[in-house]
Amino acid sequence: MRRAGWLAAASLLAVVCLPASAAEGKQLFNGRDLSGWKMTGWGSFAVEDGHMKTVGGMGLLFHEGGPLGDCTIRVVFKTTGTHGNSGVVIRMPEAPTDAWYGVHNGYEVQIDSSGDEWHATGALYSLSKTRKGFQKPAGEWNTMEITLDGQRTTVRLNGEVVNEFQGGQAVPERKMWYEPVRGPRPDKGYIGLQNHDPASVVYFREISVHPRTK
Repeated sequence: MRRAGWLAAASLLAVVCLPASAAEGKQLFNGRDLSGWKMTGWGSFAVEDGHMKTVGGMGLLFHEGGPLGDCTIRVVFKTTGTHGNSGVVIRMPEAPTDAWYGVHNGYEVQIDSSGDEWHATGALYSLSKTRKGFQKPAGEWNTMEITLDGQRTTVRLNGEVVNEFQGGQAVPERKMWYEPVRGPRPDKGYIGLQNHDPASVVYFREISVHPRTK
């Protein structure tokens, strides 16, 4: 190919590729404030040095942008101690009105390095167990990717698949009041971040939505 033709083709390729790159993901946290997010329950979230930070007691910070489905939700977080406890709540059919709505009406993708396989980071809390050993130590950033594909939920932690759950599959019997009410969840739903207790300080530096990946 002549140089002029090659340059023209390269320029066209660049133009074609740019929109795809720009569409890779939508950021839900702007790094400055909590615009687009709303708190319910106790406690709160603060923005500190460009990161979201859990403060106080049990609560749920949810994104007001509407239901999400058939996508990958990317969350970058770090804990500050061995018992740091939080979670990413997905598939809520409506905007939550209390701190426990997400637990009982959606799925909580757990963040807790000290829990057992049903309650550790990557588990769908008390419903679908996780593969342990992929969370980084307290103070280091972790990347969690939650893929929603119809009724299927896949959780990756730091690049490794740690949980796969199909809506309707068998789950353990509910034994405690704080465990989620069993039952179906929608294909699409609101998402939120859990604030667990005053001693559990967890930071989030990215919450973004991407086209679904297999």
